[in-house]
Amino acid sequence: MTKGLMRLLCVLLLAVTVNFMARAQELDSRLNEDSTQQRLRALEERLDFIESSLTKNIDDLAWFTRLNETAIVDKVRYTGPPPRVIPNPTGQGASNPVIIPAYTFIPKQYASAKIPLIVLVHSGVHGNFESNYMNVVRELIQQGYAVVAPEYRGSTGYGRGFWRLIDYGGLEVEDVFAGRRWMIENHPNIDPQRVGIIGWSHGGLISLMNVFEHPQDYKVVYAGVPVSDLVARMGYKGQSYRDLYSAPYHLGKTAEQNVNEYKRRSPAWNAEKLQTPLLIHTNTNDEDVNVLEVEHLIKALKAAGKKFEYKIYDNAPGGHAFNRIDTKFARESRMEIYRFLGQYLNPPNPIK
Repeated sequence: MTKGLMRLLCVLLLAVTVNFMARAQELDSRLNEDSTQQRLRALEERLDFIESSLTKNIDDLAWFTRLNETAIVDKVRYTGPPPRVIPNPTGQGASNPVIIPAYTFIPKQYASAKIPLIVLVHSGVHGNFESNYMNVVRELIQQGYAVVAPEYRGSTGYGRGFWRLIDYGGLEVEDVFAGRRWMIENHPNIDPQRVGIIGWSHGGLISLMNVFEHPQDYKVVYAGVPVSDLVARMGYKGQSYRDLYSAPYHLGKTAEQNVNEYKRRSPAWNAEKLQTPLLIHTNTNDEDVNVLEVEHLIKALKAAGKKFEYKIYDNAPGGHAFNRIDTKFARESRMEIYRFLGQYLNPPNPIK
């Protein structure tokens, strides 16, 4: 090998080495940057959960301070089914039942009387039972209903672990049913033959799925602007919304990949199971649950030959929340609900 060739090989080797070192440095820089970004995202997530927990604790005070004069208010914990998705099935306590928080309200005026029970199901993907339900709970207490409001798995305000237990339209239905059972077992003044269930939006879906799965345990059901068809919903919602369902800790697949699972969790695709008196309200200008979903449910119930009542409001003020706000129009709509419930539950002080 000549000196010239040797020199050329050395130059090439040096160039390769310098290039390799430059690339290695660039890669290391990117890894450090990625690591920093990951740590920032993890910190942001932790702060979000801390904030939601603090918000929940502050909001809880409203229930005790604003209803203390008329109701015995408590927050209890009971057990629902084990998690559906268990990352480490052989881990210690991995298949333990999930502990479910719930709010309970017993009207003081009727604390020693035999009274009916309303299971009130909150709305929202990762929502919770907020004090914006205050008007509904107050009105139910005035009529003489006991109320239980479960914070089913996936609810916000209880940390990352509970949040990631979400099972939309699945085991959360049984979490709510377990709340019904807990109230009857622990409050002897509740009449087990006079139990109704109500909910709006996602709470409407859970209410419907409860009576579909447990038809002998509820006398009546109200579903306000209910999420009714998850297959259609995945079509008109954005990608971030779809990601909530297809996450590995949740359903793990999109509606396209497993359409039958999404149908199994949708009231419109289970309408033939209805055996319970039902009232549905929906609104044409609902900005969350498109009226087409509820129309599908109504058509499916009719096709199955089911007897039920419904009302489609035309551009009612308030959109998705049209009969949960504090307007005269909203109160009148809620009176329709209470009169319907009263036919089957006979509260001590019914709405006329």
